Amino acid sequence: MHESDLGQKPAAAQLTPREEEVLAHLAKGDTYRMIAYRMGLSPHTVDTYLRRLRSKTGAVNRTQLTHVAFRLGYGPSAAQVFVPEARARARHA
Repeated sequence: MHESDLGQKPAAAQLTPREEEVLAHLAKGDTYRMIAYRMGLSPHTVDTYLRRLRSKTGAVNRTQLTHVAFRLGYGPSAAQVFVPEARARARHA
């Protein structure tokens, strides 16, 4: 897969709400186990969602899928990632 191909498909409308939720967690850096816990799923189910997402997007690994997640807008904002005070404020809001 070429970098220029990442994020070109699918359109966000082709993703299920659960797939979108998994992508958002993945973009935040969550592990399979963390995603499973937060969504109330088994790690096996999360793996199934991620395999479907890789198939739909053409990503061949977790890193490429994370890149796709960011290009589709599922990543956290820069403030949430790089500014600890912003993260603390967001948690207490």
